Amino acid sequence: MRGRASLLHLAPVLLATLGLGGCLPGPDYVRPTVATPATFRFETGDALDVANTRWWEQFQDPVLNDLITAALADNKDVKIAAARVDQFLGQFVTTRSALFPQLGAGFDASRQRASQAGPTPLPPGTGPVFNEFQAPLTVAWEIDLFGRVRRETESARANLLASEEGRRATILSLVASVATAYVNLRDLDAQLVIARATTDSRAGSVKVFQARFSGGDVSQMELAQSQSEYEASLATIPQIETQIAQQEDALSVLLGRNPGPILRGRELSTLAAPAVPMGLPSGLLERRPDLRQAEQNLIAANALIGAARALYFPSISLTGLFGSVSGQFSKLFTGPARVWSYAGSLTVPIFTAGSIGGQVQQAEALQQQALFQYQQSIQVAFQEVDDALVALQKSREQLVVQGRQVEALRTYARLARLRYEGGYTSYIEVLDAERSLFNAQLGYTQTHGVVFNSLIGLYKAMGGGWVVQAEGITGQVMGQQGAAAPGGHEAATEQPQ
Repeated sequence: MRGRASLLHLAPVLLATLGLGGCLPGPDYVRPTVATPATFRFETGDALDVANTRWWEQFQDPVLNDLITAALADNKDVKIAAARVDQFLGQFVTTRSALFPQLGAGFDASRQRASQAGPTPLPPGTGPVFNEFQAPLTVAWEIDLFGRVRRETESARANLLASEEGRRATILSLVASVATAYVNLRDLDAQLVIARATTDSRAGSVKVFQARFSGGDVSQMELAQSQSEYEASLATIPQIETQIAQQEDALSVLLGRNPGPILRGRELSTLAAPAVPMGLPSGLLERRPDLRQAEQNLIAANALIGAARALYFPSISLTGLFGSVSGQFSKLFTGPARVWSYAGSLTVPIFTAGSIGGQVQQAEALQQQALFQYQQSIQVAFQEVDDALVALQKSREQLVVQGRQVEALRTYARLARLRYEGGYTSYIEVLDAERSLFNAQLGYTQTHGVVFNSLIGLYKAMGGGWVVQAEGITGQVMGQQGAAAPGGHEAATEQPQ
């Protein structure tokens, strides 16, 4: 009864003490004030708010859609990021468990022999060999009076959310990388077509010049000039083919496959251009997962300051035991074998030689690092959006100019050959016109790829709800590893010739 009365007297004290725990040590998190520009430095007139759609489907290429779906299912970086989320979830559960009483049960059985020649003689009628059976139920609880565990749990929860945002950032980067690699591949395919067509045309010219040289109509110098241009265009073919194979290998790795050929869909010139996303700069703070990840890292570091400061305060622990101890198993669970105990402990740091102060200083320094990293990430995000906007705007202008240049050089090459056939000019003029046309055609195709890549980069820089949609695709295709391989459309049968 005396023990029960003591507990009744202690109950109000414990309740009052726990009530004081509502004030957590350390600073509460407040989002830092960020100097956000009112608008982006570069804007486009036809901007549309389409950042929440699956923008890659606007290319209207079913093969690209399938490639992105396959990458979301099998890419190793995405799988690593998902496993990292599970890791931080386990850390959060482990940290939070310290807020609750820890219960345990056990059973011990032993057989011992006591010394009969020891300094303490055995009681009369007691043999040297005896058994002992124990069945204890234990409980331990460290009362988080000053909020150390709660701050550590807050930090662990922020780390968990940061890992989840990191997974979304991986998905964002993956979708953009697959789309970019595919556009680059189709760009190289187009360059290969131009190089082969030019080479075939020059091969025909060489045959004509060889026949004319045999007939004495042209000089050996003109024949050599024609052969030189043919060999020059022929040499570009293996270079482009090497780049195509390397691009296919890189894209295969993004898809989670071994290096190999990639199926094709629509040609670069027939791909539809996605609409241009837009938004206020302040919207990046909510739309980009890498910025949300940086903020969660800041929250985690901020909470650890409170956990470190809580070490200055006392630590209160409660322990208890209830069970049975008996020398005979048949009497283990009888009333006389019952044992119990409960205890409380209070630990107060008095002198730690600066250990706690050092931990507080470390936590504050880590919080400052996380703060500056968060601010820097925001500035880099603004830069990436501006860079993508100006790249899109200027590459489009460049594409228009290069298109006119290609048409002008095509006319120039046709007229130069007519002038040569009429005997009004030398073959050098024809070579110069055709060489310029070949280079302009390659440049026009490359700029076309730059336009698409700028659009992809803009979607990546802007972030948006499409990341969540891509994340949903990942969840849908997990467990469907035996489904048909991507690229089952009729258009996917096309390969570079």
